[in-house]
Amino acid sequence: MPASELRDVGEAEIALCYPLMRQLRPHLASAEELARRWRRQSADGYRILALWAGSAPVALAGYRVTESLIHGRFLYVDDLVSDAAERSRGHGARLMGELKARGAAQGCAKLVLDTGLDNALGHRFYYRQGLLAMALRFNIPLPGAG
Repeated sequence: MPASELRDVGEAEIALCYPLMRQLRPHLASAEELARRWRRQSADGYRILALWAGSAPVALAGYRVTESLIHGRFLYVDDLVSDAAERSRGHGARLMGELKARGAAQGCAKLVLDTGLDNALGHRFYYRQGLLAMALRFNIPLPGAG
């Protein structure tokens, strides 16, 4: 069945997203952990938009609208993944198009995402979508953080 329905993920569907999200976030131990994190992050505006083929998502994007001094109001893409068996079928471009439209409709100045330095295929995709590399992010784990 071709992927065709693009819609927001609700509480009843979050567990269905786990196998796909795990392809991007292998540290997630279970559908229950994904649901817990989704509920907690949703309180701060996090949403998941998925492209469905029947009852299963084949691509998804986790995102939020936020604001900072450097970017102003912007749409931040936390997660973007297409099922490994579904890549190069336009799913990512379809999600990005919808995210850009949602950001613009909500008064965002830009769409922002982070990606690993080793994600060369992702970089190619982002450049094709009109995104430009503008920063290098640094981080350090903090003791006691979970």
